[in-house]
Amino acid sequence: MPKFFLFAGLLFLARPTDMNAQEFVTVQGAQFIRNGAPYHFLGTNLWYGINLASQGPGGDRERLIRELDRLQALQVDNLRIMAASEGPDEAPWRMSPALQPAEGSYNDTLWDALDFLLAEMGKRDMVAVVCLGNFWPWSGGMAQYVSWQEGSLIPYPPPADGGDWLKYMLYSARFYKNEPAKAAYWAHLEKLITRTNTYTGLPYRDDPTIMAWQLANEPRGMLSARAYRKWIKESATRIKELDPNHLVCIGSEGNTPAPTGNHFRKDHHFGLIDYTTIHIWVQNWQWYDPHRPEETFEKALQKATHYVDKHLRKAEKLNKPMVLEEFGMARDDDNHSDTASVAWRDRYYTAIFGLVHRLAQEGSPMAGCNFWAWGGEGRPREPHSIWKSGDAFIGDPPHEFQGWYSVYDKDASTLEVIKAYAENIKAVGNTIP
Repeated sequence: MPKFFLFAGLLFLARPTDMNAQEFVTVQGAQFIRNGAPYHFLGTNLWYGINLASQGPGGDRERLIRELDRLQALQVDNLRIMAASEGPDEAPWRMSPALQPAEGSYNDTLWDALDFLLAEMGKRDMVAVVCLGNFWPWSGGMAQYVSWQEGSLIPYPPPADGGDWLKYMLYSARFYKNEPAKAAYWAHLEKLITRTNTYTGLPYRDDPTIMAWQLANEPRGMLSARAYRKWIKESATRIKELDPNHLVCIGSEGNTPAPTGNHFRKDHHFGLIDYTTIHIWVQNWQWYDPHRPEETFEKALQKATHYVDKHLRKAEKLNKPMVLEEFGMARDDDNHSDTASVAWRDRYYTAIFGLVHRLAQEGSPMAGCNFWAWGGEGRPREPHSIWKSGDAFIGDPPHEFQGWYSVYDKDASTLEVIKAYAENIKAVGNTIP
């Protein structure tokens, strides 16, 4: 080959990496930057995307493609997905099949599914917040790591008979002081982050489709706050050593009404945590009663707004972006049928999206939001049922009543609200201030 053509070929091979490096979502002060401009978004949670992308049991690639196309049409371009699920497939109330059914043993079909999901997102210019673990048992998570190391039984919370949330949370939080459990978690992180996508040929650490690595879904320190923060620092450090290209966040709910051992400022103060997150659950926190909306909606909305404001002030002091990455509302009268009215939910979405839009316009650290959750064309086996293997994946995780918080493809009024605000929020800021 002539030297000129060899040189030209080398330039061609190098160009994708150079371009990808320019397209990573980065942080500048308290703003996200993407493609040289401030990045604001209205996104959703698609935690089950890895299972839906599978060519094995539980998978439906054709449906996944339709769901991504629907979200793209709505201008929803930021998806929070799971890239970790642990424990035996027969364990109750779990994502099944699991990516890691036994410690260090993997389901290769689901690795392929994650590759496919990220490749399809990249085709649509979407980005992923990739969740690496879970405080709650619906994907195995920290409790499963503890169980593997201790040989102990997980004390499941509801819907288990006699389940106790506090007992479960204290068990799950033992993870932070269990060095072998943390080592197993870190081993998964290394296997994931150093993976190369079989569809794109890109190493994950070089893929701009990934916006951020998230340590876990709603980790709580409980009575081990110091060990919890040590885990945050250790995990963020390990991720940045493996992959300096991507952002890292915790997955925190913030300072919830009930004490959880979390401290928003201290938890996010560490320099390698690039941005802050909060979650708001007005019904779960007993602020809103769907059976009494006229009496409880406005007060719940006021409390939700206050929750955003007080965390936003802390994010300003930290000089880091903030994302409201989980919030939702039940269908009217807590009716989980896909034909039930969604008038109150539409009011809530309109208010929350409007708040995010206004705060972004004002130049605050509020960068975006992800509603919970996209159900798409999936439907529960029957409304208010608990998920079991073989059922369609929708927005409600396996341990929760199916149809509770899912947004379906036929929820026309909600989709109108989502699309209108997705366009408005995305349009905020076209140049770096």
